[in-house]
Amino acid sequence: MKHEVILSGFGGQGVMSIGKNLVEAGLEEDLQVSWVPSYGPEMRGGTANCTVIISDERIGSPLVENPSEIVVMNRAALAKFGPQVKSEGSIFINSSIVPDKVERTDVKVYYVPCDDIARELGNSKVSNMVMLGAYVGATKVLEVQTIENMIHDMFKGPKAKLIGLNMEALKRGLACVES
Repeated sequence: MKHEVILSGFGGQGVMSIGKNLVEAGLEEDLQVSWVPSYGPEMRGGTANCTVIISDERIGSPLVENPSEIVVMNRAALAKFGPQVKSEGSIFINSSIVPDKVERTDVKVYYVPCDDIARELGNSKVSNMVMLGAYVGATKVLEVQTIENMIHDMFKGPKAKLIGLNMEALKRGLACVES
């Protein structure tokens, strides 16, 4: 099993956080992982992407040219990385922001209304958790329980009040790919 993922969007959309969460959960499950971040020159709102590899075998190189999956949080990311996805791969699209439909028939496409769901939950900052739930639910690369445990570990002390919100965002993302 080897998943090579490119996650991309604007700075502030949480793509780096999704990548780090995938890597930390992968480590928790004793998998081999790699995370390579890439930022645009802007502080917020510029380009942000990262590559993640999760494998049950040793990772020879952290470079990803033809990902098995991409997670795109904006239109520019879909235009840039959509053509690179391997045949039989998957594309996860934040359909709240990206109205485009993928015309490729050799990939599985998941349209996840991340921002809409986050707004329904009352906090736009959890759109990345919605996407994380959709990705984990569709790929089965990690156990959902591992992600849930990680959420409990991330939010301690005064931030503990955010656990319920993030758990609900994760569950809503999972529900987007179950049907």
